[in-house]
Amino acid sequence: MFKRAITVLIVIVVFSFFLLSSPAISFAKAKNITFGDFSWDSVQIHNRIAGYILEKAYGYSVSYSFGESLPLLLGMARGDVDVSMEIWSDNIEAWGKYVESGECLDLGSTYPDAGQGWYVPTYVIKGDPERGIKPMAPDLKSIEDLPKYWELFKDPENPNKGRFYNGPTGWMISSINMEKLKSYGLDKYYQSFEPGSDAALSTAIVSAYRKGEPIFFYYWEPTPILGLFDMTKIEEPPYDIKLWNEENGYRCDFPKSKVHVGASAKLLQKDPFVISFLANYEATIEQTNEALAYMWQNELRPKDAAIWFLKKFPEQWEQWFPISGDPHIDKLKEALDKEVVKE
Repeated sequence: MFKRAITVLIVIVVFSFFLLSSPAISFAKAKNITFGDFSWDSVQIHNRIAGYILEKAYGYSVSYSFGESLPLLLGMARGDVDVSMEIWSDNIEAWGKYVESGECLDLGSTYPDAGQGWYVPTYVIKGDPERGIKPMAPDLKSIEDLPKYWELFKDPENPNKGRFYNGPTGWMISSINMEKLKSYGLDKYYQSFEPGSDAALSTAIVSAYRKGEPIFFYYWEPTPILGLFDMTKIEEPPYDIKLWNEENGYRCDFPKSKVHVGASAKLLQKDPFVISFLANYEATIEQTNEALAYMWQNELRPKDAAIWFLKKFPEQWEQWFPISGDPHIDKLKEALDKEVVKE
């Protein structure tokens, strides 16, 4: 409903602008749509899903501009970059300023709010008969159960405590996790271990999972690991804004992260149709995790994962077309029929 409300509002604004503008002003179709490619995989996949549709179904030329968050957002405000399919709006202060100033447009969620938390492999709790793994902590469900299982996750460098794999060194979340351990009284049982990078953290998780070993860690989604492996999130008290601060030790579940489609306001003048199409775009966390896992497992490019997504989830992207039975749907399907994806 939120997406539809945005689309309707945009159509009204565009129509009103068209009526009030001089006859000399026209909305010519943009020759090229430039996507802002940030450094993480999921945004690159969603950029290419949207880009493929605009190119194959509607005949646009598309390009991808790689860069760090702030330079790309500045380019979007200036109109040098047209759109990016993942703006983590809660994490980037500059984004709110650009939207408030009218230089950029927030077109609604790319997928429902993204989660994060503390996890263990599901086989730790339920076992895995196919791999010959018996349940190691059958009663592990919430943070209240963690003290009695610390020996299961014993830290090789500090055998008197269990090891908790924290967020990478330098990430704000690693400090938050330290406070959470203290506020829950878990620092008596667990030692925080901070990997040097997100790659080091994911390597530790994958290595333990493939060996069927217990591991207790912080992670987030959408990511290839949560799409490829069966993990269980440790339960915490529901998120409460009053508890979520340093003074109260973040004694609750993590807040969800808002991930939205962002566009330059100049794209509305250049080609309002593209804005309308992008406002209809919305996937799911589970689909994104699957696409990331597919790309990671097969060592493919984001474009390959985008094509895989489009071939696997037609019922999802057909909703993005404004009119049922739109001939552009058949045009996109024809293009996809010619694509070969790795199974």
